[in-house]
Amino acid sequence: MTDDPRPEIQSNKDLDALCRRLATVVEERGLTVATAESLTAGIIAAHLGKAPNAGSWFCGGIVAYTRAVKHSVLHVPDGPVVCEDAARVMAHSTATLFGATLALAVTGEAGPDTQENVPPGTVWFGVVDHGTAETEKQVFSGDPEAVLGATVEHAIQLLLRHGSGRHTPISRVGI
Repeated sequence: MTDDPRPEIQSNKDLDALCRRLATVVEERGLTVATAESLTAGIIAAHLGKAPNAGSWFCGGIVAYTRAVKHSVLHVPDGPVVCEDAARVMAHSTATLFGATLALAVTGEAGPDTQENVPPGTVWFGVVDHGTAETEKQVFSGDPEAVLGATVEHAIQLLLRHGSGRHTPISRVGI
């Protein structure tokens, strides 16, 4: 039994364990990892940076919170930034900037209000794995804190699946 009032949200201890598994996998396979974060504002990178030997496999991350940074630094085209294309371009740009074999990008709306015409909890993930990009859309429920927690956990799980070679191609949810 746990004292956590919301057991569906991973604890930092659980996320740290996932990151330790990721560290083992990417080190064994000789991979490097980089991140681009909007919605999560660097939370994913902070967890990865605490993992064992992160200095040997975690290249770093970009927090691209504003549209201007997404457009100018990560080359996201004009238009919506909570969409499939933005997640894909963010991941590609990050892989290129850092020279990483595995790059993850997240962009979304935690709510309760949104700046784009998407439901609160909408999150797009982009993953570049050895130059090939895949995208995935998730809609998480709950308050902004719950959406952030679910996003961080899902992002680390995506990295772990790709890093271990156990991923199946992400179904592309069309725009």
